Amino acid sequence: MSWHPHLWHPTTQVAVAPEPLQVVGAQGCVLELSDGRRLIDAISSWWVTLHGHGEPSIAAAIGRQAHQLEQVIFANFSHPPAEQLATRLSALTGLERLFFSDNGSTAVEVALKIAWQWWRNQGSDRRQLIAFEGAYHGDTFGAMALGDRSIFTAPYDGLLFDVARIPWPHTHWGDDDLEQREAEALRALDQALQTPTAALIVEPLIQGASGMRLVRAGFLRALQERLQASGALLIADEVMTGFGRTGALFASQRAQLQPDLIALSKGLTGGFLPMGVTLASERLYRGFISDTPSHTFFHGHSFTANPLGCAAALASLDLLQHNPERYQQFEARHCPLLEQLSAHPLVKRVRCLGTMAAFELEAGSTSYLNPVGREVQRLCLEQGVFLRPLGNVVYLLPPLGISEAQLQRCYDALQAALEQLAQ
Repeated sequence: MSWHPHLWHPTTQVAVAPEPLQVVGAQGCVLELSDGRRLIDAISSWWVTLHGHGEPSIAAAIGRQAHQLEQVIFANFSHPPAEQLATRLSALTGLERLFFSDNGSTAVEVALKIAWQWWRNQGSDRRQLIAFEGAYHGDTFGAMALGDRSIFTAPYDGLLFDVARIPWPHTHWGDDDLEQREAEALRALDQALQTPTAALIVEPLIQGASGMRLVRAGFLRALQERLQASGALLIADEVMTGFGRTGALFASQRAQLQPDLIALSKGLTGGFLPMGVTLASERLYRGFISDTPSHTFFHGHSFTANPLGCAAALASLDLLQHNPERYQQFEARHCPLLEQLSAHPLVKRVRCLGTMAAFELEAGSTSYLNPVGREVQRLCLEQGVFLRPLGNVVYLLPPLGISEAQLQRCYDALQAALEQLAQ
């Protein structure tokens, strides 16, 4: 396989990257390559393949919907799949209104624009936005601005708006100074909230792209109390954490939060089709209903509420709600295997939450560009397991349908990779 003359791959420096693998099929947790190899997809293809590749019930739902209604402009029309999905997600999240978009970044953009304009519609000039150190919220401009500054955002720094940023008191197994770091983060929040604040955005319980960094639910509840006292809105970016990834249907539920806005994507359609949604409270929705034209939320996407995506999402929700033990019990599957791995001298700062298990390699730099991650990826590929470490952070985030034998193979591949790294 060589580089295709007309393709441009994401987040890839072709001058140094290995040539892409040619995938010709996938079933369950296994990717089938053109050379006959079979790889376990241990990261759910960038965290979207929720149940497994080719999940029959979702494929069938899309097929049925394609014969009935594949697409219609949503500014002038509605349709049953969108209405059913909105009703179900509202009941599951406690937020009454749903706005459709295309992906995780746009779901965050919509949440940001709703929060910002809602205050304008109220006649308020609250302008401060608060986010966390290490945050990642997407690659469109508003989402980039909310995210932490890095090599990914550096070319665009002059175009990004300012955000007040507070520490993320991340934790791991055996953490012994967490209370102090949480207190420091809350003091920073108290200081920031002295400025009238429109909203704070958070990835509840786990920052994904910055290295699978966890915080305690108690810290998030203390944060919510302060926001409510100040009147600022709470935006939960559940693009990665939604749909069972943290052991509850939504991370906000596991943390006992009630956000004003929630952004969802990735696992929404079970990984079959791109779709994003932003859920908002009825209070926010009512703030846009007015005889004043400027109070309208002037935002839309060509494929808003695409019926095929809605059908896939409904079928995925059926699977989640009929088999909640698949995500509720996944953490217990990880823990004994991860504990065995944690005994290796190269393994540091181990953490686990829901379907995610992660650790850091004692390998110098914590940068995303640390080459140790690419070496782990190469070594695991030799064992038939596909991983994509975040610098020196190695993680598993497999589909819910992974078998015990396949999960064991993932840990065996990591163990073999660690042994080779230690030589």
